[in-house]
Amino acid sequence: MKSVAIISLLVVLLVVLFVGFSGNVQTSEVAASEDPQLPDTGPHHGRLLRAEDFVVELAIVEPGTPPEFRAWVSEKGAAVKPEKVGLTLVLTRLGGKEESIGFTPREDYLRSDKTIAEPHSFVVTVNARYQGKSHRWQYESFEGRTRIDSAIASSLGIKTGIASPALMSETTRAYGRLVVNPEQTREIRARFDGAVDSVKVQLGERVSKGQPLIAINSNENLNTYTVNSPIAGVVLQRNANPGEQTAGRNLLVIANDSALLAELDVFPSVRGRIKAGNPVSLLVRGRRTPVKGVVRQLDPVIQPNQASTVRVALQNAGVELAAGAFVTAEIQVASYQVPLAVKRSALQTFRNFTVVYAQVGDEYEVRMLELGRESGEWVEVLGGLEPGTRYVIENSYIIKADIEKSGAAHEH
Repeated sequence: MKSVAIISLLVVLLVVLFVGFSGNVQTSEVAASEDPQLPDTGPHHGRLLRAEDFVVELAIVEPGTPPEFRAWVSEKGAAVKPEKVGLTLVLTRLGGKEESIGFTPREDYLRSDKTIAEPHSFVVTVNARYQGKSHRWQYESFEGRTRIDSAIASSLGIKTGIASPALMSETTRAYGRLVVNPEQTREIRARFDGAVDSVKVQLGERVSKGQPLIAINSNENLNTYTVNSPIAGVVLQRNANPGEQTAGRNLLVIANDSALLAELDVFPSVRGRIKAGNPVSLLVRGRRTPVKGVVRQLDPVIQPNQASTVRVALQNAGVELAAGAFVTAEIQVASYQVPLAVKRSALQTFRNFTVVYAQVGDEYEVRMLELGRESGEWVEVLGGLEPGTRYVIENSYIIKADIEKSGAAHEH
């Protein structure tokens, strides 16, 4: 009895196992025939679009050719001649702009009749016609795009501007130092020679216009008279002491130290491009804020080192500047209007491109740029961006980081 029971139990277990195994196989076979999650990439690394046995493989081909769409068509696993298929695309880009793409037969594939401009980021609508039947698919193919709520963007300091024309300039660099303007310097002599009775100011002392400087006993009439300061400034030299004879010499030198010039050295390669009135931006050693100025004079004499002296009048010098300080200057030698420019602070890198991030509502997307000349905060745009586009000008690195984090890669 015990042996029969064991045999019966084994039989039951085998039946259960067999039924269960058979059920799994059947379920697997059904899943394989009905599961929509079939491979989505074809042998040409393109996206597979299916309508039962009719399949279109669609890809953007780039290496060695301007970017273009190519399509390979098959039915029941067999290749379909491209001339037997009618295929069109509509690409809807950020902002709703649509672009229609047609196809022409080539060997074993269909080729788009247009180059596909970067970025390759759009909603793709595919229409195919074969043997009297029409098929339609639509899918998203985004790259370099992200969405950031406007309140969050504001809190992160993301600021935007409009891509527009700009006045750009060409500059040349020069080095030099600050000097006292010789036109604001006065040499103090006695009107009538005599003996110095007293000197009322010290070397380095700041004086006001009309302030008494020296008392002198005239040799002619023995009367004492006072010499007053003709300008406000600082005593740069003191060459007189009580009891000395004036003897027609300089007794004091007073200079208006708020009226400084920059003296810069320029060389023959750029000398001919510098004219009086050219704007100048000077960076004074020890000061972070640039000082503005204009070219006042180009010295006609060439020095032994072949440099010429350019004198620049300062416009916002400030009392903290002093003669003798070293300066680095950017002298504007040309200015020109460009049709389109972006701010240098907006530029980022994406793949092998230099880009800015266009904004439409809460969405941001790369714009691959072809760049031209650079000037100060501006960079000329030759291609890749439409005038009037709103783009990120401050903290654009936040957009870049968000795109990289989201994994918005270059996929087609």
